[in-house]
Amino acid sequence: MEYYNNTFNSIRLREYDGYYLQFPGMNPEIKLRTHQKNAIARILLGGNTLLAHCVGAGKTFTMMAACMEQKRLGLANKNVMVVPKSLIGQTAGEFMRLYPSANILVATERDFEKSRRKQFVSRIATGDYDCIIMSHSQFEKIPISKERKERMINDQIDELSYAIDELKAKNGERWTVKQMESQKKKLEEQLKSLADESRKDDLISFEELGIDSVMVDEAHHFKNLAIFSKMNDVSGISSSGAKKATDMQLKCQYLTEINVGRGIVFATGTPLSNSMCELYVMQLYLQKEALERMGIHHFDAWAANFGEVTTALELTVEGSGFRFKSRFNKFTNLPELMLTFREVVLCQEKVQVKSELF
Repeated sequence: MEYYNNTFNSIRLREYDGYYLQFPGMNPEIKLRTHQKNAIARILLGGNTLLAHCVGAGKTFTMMAACMEQKRLGLANKNVMVVPKSLIGQTAGEFMRLYPSANILVATERDFEKSRRKQFVSRIATGDYDCIIMSHSQFEKIPISKERKERMINDQIDELSYAIDELKAKNGERWTVKQMESQKKKLEEQLKSLADESRKDDLISFEELGIDSVMVDEAHHFKNLAIFSKMNDVSGISSSGAKKATDMQLKCQYLTEINVGRGIVFATGTPLSNSMCELYVMQLYLQKEALERMGIHHFDAWAANFGEVTTALELTVEGSGFRFKSRFNKFTNLPELMLTFREVVLCQEKVQVKSELF
């Protein structure tokens, strides 16, 4: 009972009220709603944040106002908004409509052509902008330093090796040294292939740009992060991941380190859509330290605490018969999981939406 209370039952969620916020420089014709002000207060006063508001609730205006307030209050020196490629022009226009005097830098397709990429990245490093707006793919092209990447990848490999040893000791499985080394080598190759920089130029590294706050719109595009698990042949767990998700994870780890758990804002109307693992991925991006405080250092530990594999008879793809299929599709200890997740997530179920909200 003492372990449970100290580990899972010691969180008192903080409530944020942004009624007092003034927003100097904002267009006086635009009035933010209560849930938007509360979300901005959460970003300014709390740590990493996931804006899981419904579509049309004004997540983008919330991030823009948070950018300007972080800059004005000295909480961030250089903000970056990462949006889908098709929304760059629209986002820049809405930013200028909300803050007509803002000093923003907008990345165009031409700016990230190979011949102009270094020049544009140099402008990011040397300029003093209120916000820099770029697309998901452009953000990925800015490399994190080789030394930091190697250190972070080695840390992940060490965690995975520890997980294998822990599971072997706990379950009494008879793995040989050869099998253990083969599994570790496979994990090393997968991680390093995901972190491959062959598509990136020799640019100034991400750390040298001075970026200390990243706001990612449509963050569900980065949910395809590789998950390494000892559970084999279980639907709902994928060990293959996208390079852009691994790149985002490394940059989020860097920002969390330099800002002590703040500086990252994700916004999406669909934080969970297809798999339970997506919840773990969001926690890994935004509250890795919170998971580690609970003794969760890898996916299998998270799954053992908050998930369950179920096996049932299903019709085969050919329709010729039935087979037993195992799926990771059932939550356990849901109140404890949600209490932890709500430290970073903000949901708004009922919002009055008007056309001026973007």
